[in-house]
Amino acid sequence: MTVRRFHAEIGTAITTGALGVAAIVGAAELGTGWSDHGPQPGYFPFWVAIVLITASLWNLGGALVAHNRARHTPPDPLDDPEDPFLPRENAVRIAVFLGAITAFVIGMLTMGFYVAATFYIGLTAWRQGGFRLWVGLAIGAGFAISLYLIFETIFQIPLLKGPLEPLLGIY
Repeated sequence: MTVRRFHAEIGTAITTGALGVAAIVGAAELGTGWSDHGPQPGYFPFWVAIVLITASLWNLGGALVAHNRARHTPPDPLDDPEDPFLPRENAVRIAVFLGAITAFVIGMLTMGFYVAATFYIGLTAWRQGGFRLWVGLAIGAGFAISLYLIFETIFQIPLLKGPLEPLLGIY
């Protein structure tokens, strides 16, 4: 089954509308009015949720109107709501990207931030940038070293360490 743009627009409008409703429920628990000291904690989240729900309804209506118009007029090849939302080749590219990000997160949790960043940047430079593998890994290592110098030494903000950093003298 192919997901069409129309279906994606409807799903997105419903999802963002549901998030708006959830925000209203949470804001109502905090109070959405004014007290003697000014707005209650839920006042601004409540109004942001109202804007979100309004935008969601607007998008839902726009998707329904475009779908109805497309059913009764010849299709415009540049703006057809019946086009596939995510063609196969784009889905593969997104899956590869999400796989790489997932591997980076797992690597960060098991090997530490700097080692995972070295491999992520290095392998990305190799696969997508066309660099030789050793050049890509050198770029990744340079990036990780610069992050270490910036965060750990200048700002004194420790990032997640793994089992290799203590061996290198980085606690």
